[in-house]
Amino acid sequence: MDFSLLKTLCGIHAPSGNEVAMKSFVLDYIKTNEKDWKVKPEIHAGEEFQDCIILKFGEPNTAIFAHMDSIGFTVRYQDQLVPIGGPKAVTGYRLVGEDALGPIECELNENDGDLHYKFARGIERGTELVFKQDFRETEDYVQSCYLDNRLGVFNALKVAETLENGVIVFSCWEEHGGGSVPYIAKHLYEQWGVRQALISDITWITEGVVHGEGVAISMRDRNIPRRSFVQKIIRIARGSGIDFQLEVEGAGSSDGRELQVSPYPFDWCFVGAPEDNVHSPDEIVHKHDIACMITLYQVLMQQL
Repeated sequence: MDFSLLKTLCGIHAPSGNEVAMKSFVLDYIKTNEKDWKVKPEIHAGEEFQDCIILKFGEPNTAIFAHMDSIGFTVRYQDQLVPIGGPKAVTGYRLVGEDALGPIECELNENDGDLHYKFARGIERGTELVFKQDFRETEDYVQSCYLDNRLGVFNALKVAETLENGVIVFSCWEEHGGGSVPYIAKHLYEQWGVRQALISDITWITEGVVHGEGVAISMRDRNIPRRSFVQKIIRIARGSGIDFQLEVEGAGSSDGRELQVSPYPFDWCFVGAPEDNVHSPDEIVHKHDIACMITLYQVLMQQL
């Protein structure tokens, strides 16, 4: 599998609240490549959707949600940093960004929970800093910052190549509390009657979910999706012959939470490859799990 697109996605500056560069890239990618897809989608994007993108293929029953934003840091006062979402903060991590004076590459300094940057000059307050990309690929693994969730976006774009009926949503703000999914859910339900969703996101390596044994189907995290919908997904996965693992967690969340608390009767399930070194510059995912994720999504979007 060619991971050059994934490498590009992981290097785009798009922390929560400033997804505009990712939106522009994804729209350009769609417009360049849709001629080679099985079905040309309707593209719904604009101020009414802020920086989100909705693709409608044929007559949809199910939506894929892939959030475009990443964790990062906001410059506060003097040399202080405030986290965006829940980044791992270790002294020595390289951070990049840009302010009115030009490009920035600086060093993170963590001191008993206080976060600061080291740079030759002051950085304009409000500037966003993200991990510097170091994309690595071996025979079995890909490793980079922001595989969560650029890999979810990569998965959605690969599924789009053969999708005949369905919706793909590229959402915003997921890493920092959400906010875009409720109005998107309203649009999907009221315009097209869509009320079930797959969450194309990346989960964790744990004692029960490991590298190389397939995509993870999450039976629950901090939130509990409707059991009958999850069981339907598991039955389809078992019948497909695609490698998968069942995940059961008591923490963590996703765009699925916002669907569940919305006023619309959405069923949802998180289906994603597991990664280690979560929310760090060194997130790592097994290539077999990525392949299983893409293939299972293709099957699920046909059968749900």
